[in-house]
Amino acid sequence: MDALMDLVLENEVFQECDLGQKGYLNREDLKVAVVTAYGYKPSKLEMDMMMAEALENNLPGLSIEQFTTLMSRKLAAQDRYDEIRQIFSAFDAHCRGFLTLDDFKRAFANVTPHLPEQTVTEAFREVDRDLDGHVSFKDFEIVMRHE
Repeated sequence: MDALMDLVLENEVFQECDLGQKGYLNREDLKVAVVTAYGYKPSKLEMDMMMAEALENNLPGLSIEQFTTLMSRKLAAQDRYDEIRQIFSAFDAHCRGFLTLDDFKRAFANVTPHLPEQTVTEAFREVDRDLDGHVSFKDFEIVMRHE
């Protein structure tokens, strides 16, 4: 059901941003579509990446099918980011913006109480890439995306 709602929203955004009803979104239309759908202005690099398929095929812009595919991927990535952010926040009980070994132990004790403490310590050391005793959100996200 959510996928259907996303598709309807993507179609509405496409129609709204297709100035002149050309049947495609040019670079400027696409920028407005991203602002409309996600609330931020994409960087030049992000715009280049999104327009790459159209440019490679000498097209004036993205068709509704290309736009829908692109936005579906973007939405899936955003949903995964939000999920990882929520898990990190649950681990970060003291709202410090980083995790300590004690944060890991407490979280794992709640989720998997029979997991040996040594395993939790090894997991923490694996995630703590710079070995400073703190796991940043970025470190946490990298590990979570490679599950």
